[in-house]
Amino acid sequence: MNRQPVVAGRFYPDSPAQLREELKIFMGKPEADADRPVDRLVMVPHAGYVFSGEPCGKTLAQSKLASTVLLMGPNHTGLGSPLSVWDTGSWEFPGGSLDVDEKLAAELIASGAGFTSNEKAHSREHSLEVVVPFLHYLDPGTKIVPICVSESSPANLHQAGEVLAKIISEYPEPVSMVVSSDMSHFISADQAKKLDSMALEAIIRMDPSDFYSIVASNQISMCGVLPMTMAMFAAKILGANSGKLVDYTNSGKATGDYERVVAYAGVIIS
Repeated sequence: MNRQPVVAGRFYPDSPAQLREELKIFMGKPEADADRPVDRLVMVPHAGYVFSGEPCGKTLAQSKLASTVLLMGPNHTGLGSPLSVWDTGSWEFPGGSLDVDEKLAAELIASGAGFTSNEKAHSREHSLEVVVPFLHYLDPGTKIVPICVSESSPANLHQAGEVLAKIISEYPEPVSMVVSSDMSHFISADQAKKLDSMALEAIIRMDPSDFYSIVASNQISMCGVLPMTMAMFAAKILGANSGKLVDYTNSGKATGDYERVVAYAGVIIS
């Protein structure tokens, strides 16, 4: 089954020509060194493009992704199962689509780590949809496995991350992970920066347990903490030991209101 766009015309243009033009502006000229190994994990934001298109594009333009991407994000709707995989067909957007890597999706579902075939979780979820046009712009041949994550147990996220790492390491093709997450929500820009800097510092030093703990204990309203924790566990097992903060900004840049912002970050972990 193909997944149809549900936030085109709201979060990003529903005109293929206009969407392409915006992506061209946000992405600029991709900068990745051809001789560099593929990045294990990249985190990008997922708001409307007027707010988060620039940090998303800037980060992905500096990344070097494999042609197969595990695309993971939070579950804003509460629908579906804790680790919901869209395992067939393609994801469409105005002017294009990306195919699902059905073989990789099937391996995840068969792993026994809680990944299930579930389209309901994705039916109204925007966090992955808004990233798909960027991935297509980078490489139209990219295959994706979309995973909507609401599993909140650190132990279960750790176990799922271990399984991800094993499957990625044994897969015949290189696989990158992309996590979609915004940072702090609806607080002042100064407060957001103070809180988010703690979470980002733990991400950059690749400590998934401490990252989860910092976000929980400081009540940081980072919507993608769960998929990012899982992906960090996997990336660490695969050999990643540090990350790079590419960009950090907030919605005040677009609205002029810095007293109530949503913040956005882009991180690359190699």
